[in-house]
Amino acid sequence: MSASPEPVQVRMAEYPTGMPDSSTWSFSHDPLPPVREGNVRLRVSHLSIDPGMRGWITPKKSYMASVRPGETMRAFGVGEVVESSFAALRPGDWATGFTGVQTEAVLPGKTLRKIDVSLAPASAYLSGLGMTGYTAYFGLLDVGKPQRGETVVVSSAAGAVGSVASQIARLSGCKVVGIAGGPKKAAFLRDELRLDAAIDYKRESIPAALAAAAPEGVDLYFDNVGGPTLDAVLMQIKRHARIVVCGGISQYGDLDRVQGPSNYLQLVTQSARMQGFTRLDYLHRIPEASTQLLAWWQAGQLRFREHVVHGLESFPRALAMLLSGENHGKLLLELRSGA
Repeated sequence: MSASPEPVQVRMAEYPTGMPDSSTWSFSHDPLPPVREGNVRLRVSHLSIDPGMRGWITPKKSYMASVRPGETMRAFGVGEVVESSFAALRPGDWATGFTGVQTEAVLPGKTLRKIDVSLAPASAYLSGLGMTGYTAYFGLLDVGKPQRGETVVVSSAAGAVGSVASQIARLSGCKVVGIAGGPKKAAFLRDELRLDAAIDYKRESIPAALAAAAPEGVDLYFDNVGGPTLDAVLMQIKRHARIVVCGGISQYGDLDRVQGPSNYLQLVTQSARMQGFTRLDYLHRIPEASTQLLAWWQAGQLRFREHVVHGLESFPRALAMLLSGENHGKLLLELRSGA
């Protein structure tokens, strides 16, 4: 095997105020440590660009410790094992886990999950067959508990998690209404994901469009956005509705002044439930989700759309794209062509 190029890392230089920009990041070329017992050296092929990254680069308390100034930026990645002192992973195997935003990493083998790139492309294990898919699977099925015939609304439905949640709702026998921004995304929801209705919030009034698409009300709302969208759906919920709080991307521009829902009293009047969750709640059930998502995908019942940006140097631009909603599907950074 030929020698690897010099490793490159993207580090957080300082906590951003507002949206992260070029001053938030720095690049380094530090050599990797030797591979000690229990560790592996992974050559990263793809990185996942996730909304959660915005919360990781704030000193505010969250479900995970903040990335500190000077540290390599946290990210899920997938790559090929090139050196190993961990029995369960050998050179030539592929694995996924928290790799950090870097071209290569030395990591504890027990923190990685072996994947089979003969069953699906490596990138799929960061999109529909990875944490993105798991988030949709557990949030929709375990927290939301959809029932056949119910009306389910999903915001950011053309996005990575929203698109998978929408399809799982459809596979559960529900009527599904997706909310997205722009005619291309709305067409994707109607024509490719085969949802019952698509609302383009950039061209339509969400309250009016929801009233037309779900005249009898909303049983289950999978929320990725928060803000005015959440307020609009709250006014349409039915008795005993469930609201799954997956994210709030409309609020990520200023995490010091997050705006809560003004229509939250609807939860009282409709005896409804609103619940948040994170992937940490379901780590022990990943094999279950992995098996089901792969089965749906292999049967052609589940589609994943990937938006790929190339090169580690494009990380700052890719994250900005995600936070402004410019991506179409799961946003990935490709560092080298994988399996």
